[in-house]
Amino acid sequence: MASAIVLSPSLAMADEKRSPIVDTHVHCFAGTADKRFPYHKDGAYQPEKASTPEDLLDCMKQAGVDFTVIVHPEPYQDDHRYLEHCLEVGKGKLKGTCLFFAGRPNSIRDMTALVKRQPGKIVTLRIHAYAPDRLPPFGKPELRELWKAASDLGLAIQLHFEPRHAPGFEPLIQEFSKTRVIIDHLGRPLQGTPEEHDRVVKWSRFENTVMKLSSIPLTRTYPHRDVEPIIHMLVKAFGPDRLIYGGGWGEGSTGESYRASVERVRSFVSDLPASDQAKVLGGTAAKLFRFS
Repeated sequence: MASAIVLSPSLAMADEKRSPIVDTHVHCFAGTADKRFPYHKDGAYQPEKASTPEDLLDCMKQAGVDFTVIVHPEPYQDDHRYLEHCLEVGKGKLKGTCLFFAGRPNSIRDMTALVKRQPGKIVTLRIHAYAPDRLPPFGKPELRELWKAASDLGLAIQLHFEPRHAPGFEPLIQEFSKTRVIIDHLGRPLQGTPEEHDRVVKWSRFENTVMKLSSIPLTRTYPHRDVEPIIHMLVKAFGPDRLIYGGGWGEGSTGESYRASVERVRSFVSDLPASDQAKVLGGTAAKLFRFS
């Protein structure tokens, strides 16, 4: 039985001479023209244009991004053929997040088979909770069984949710205290009330939680709340050893725009020492996801 992903106690002593840049939140799509990798009929959306691993690797090289984690997107549901294609193209530069659903008959079997086919390359299981018809079975054995199976396979749990659903996850975060829990997109602070998001911030008391600085909204977009104080609060709560960066690449991205996205995230942590900024932008993620 594999052990769950755990950050090394020596993380704070990592060599900062050349800390890598690691983007932990990238989506790749084959597009509608590539019939080898069709979208699932239950997918929430279906991008027409492709965002390929070849394009990603080219942008990474131009932008100085060393490694990325491809987050398997919803249009493919639990069909991971395109993710496996991306990992093959990536040749060690790319790792992946899988998507399986609690309560479906073959989820645990198929997740186990995927992890064994891609040793060391599947690093997290993503769970969504943000649409009324797409919520996990909170409080039921099926969700716990899937969480446990992922933990036993050595995967972290990656949560994408509206803050109002945080209470449903909390018992499992506490029970599986040795399993890393990645909180996507700042915990979606603008998709809930400040009081609801405060519960997510307080998850920092659980040592197995990691906050992802990703999908950072612009202040000119609805609901026009300033996100910068929220980020500063998260940085203070979680600290650089439990903060990772994600996002900035997609269809139409260039090396220049990708690098600008990295630097935008850096700007939110510019008050930290350079060594801590390096952890947030890649050092912590490199150790967490075991990039060489």
